Amino acid sequence: MPAHLALVTDSTAYLPQDAVDRHRIAVVPLSVAVGDEALLEGIEISPKDVAEALRSKRRVTTSRPGPETFAAAYRAAAEAGATGVVSLHLSSELSGTCEAARLAAAEAGIPVRVVDSRLVGMALGHCVLTAARAVEAGLGLDETVAAATRRASLTSGFFYVDTLEHLRRGGRIGAARALLGSALAVKPLLHLASGRIEPLEKVRTASRAIARLEEIAVAQAGEAEVDIVVHHLAAEDRAEPLAERLRERVPGLRDLYVGEVGAVIGAHVGPGLLAVVVAPR
Repeated sequence: MPAHLALVTDSTAYLPQDAVDRHRIAVVPLSVAVGDEALLEGIEISPKDVAEALRSKRRVTTSRPGPETFAAAYRAAAEAGATGVVSLHLSSELSGTCEAARLAAAEAGIPVRVVDSRLVGMALGHCVLTAARAVEAGLGLDETVAAATRRASLTSGFFYVDTLEHLRRGGRIGAARALLGSALAVKPLLHLASGRIEPLEKVRTASRAIARLEEIAVAQAGEAEVDIVVHHLAAEDRAEPLAERLRERVPGLRDLYVGEVGAVIGAHVGPGLLAVVVAPR
């Protein structure tokens, strides 16, 4: 990547490590606390660790990076020769990460543009990769931000969780909705809408919910050229077959990636998560 622009994101983008290395993307980790022990996502705690903690009913919480962590990332970029930074992050409706980045950006010695993707997971990740391609094509700060923002506006995320309880505990969905879902014994389908997690459909069984997730993703993709991601937490046995079916059914599929979400998102959705990201090119 040319030295004039640097890219920063956070650990909830769940980018494959080879992509991070290839595009020289700086990744700022969020934290997960299991009991009283705070651990850095992707460094000190794994998806398996958080899944086991949730199954054993241990208290799991998450927290944003502090502004000083972003300040260090921006300073490192400047010291490496960058004349500007594009810093892309998960939805401000779900975390204070963007706020921390903006506080640091205001004090940075070089221009820093903070982008609230209104997304999370590889939905955010594809926006970062779009920014990386823009920088490598020689585009400037504003053009790179515009390319990433456009990709974000086109990208959709749909997901199934075994229970809404983890989202309720973390305050990421209203307690009344969680109670309603439990009372009706439904398997909820949700989606990202305006940066928030919102109910999409209520389905009676897990198998039917996964079938509907597939149908929704196929319909969303249509005939367009798209990248698709299948995310899961401790549910590879569901994720791989779903990915293969999507590979067969989406005519414009360009890239398909199957990956487990990290500890931060895992803490809020719980084991059994199955999600599909549809990112038109």
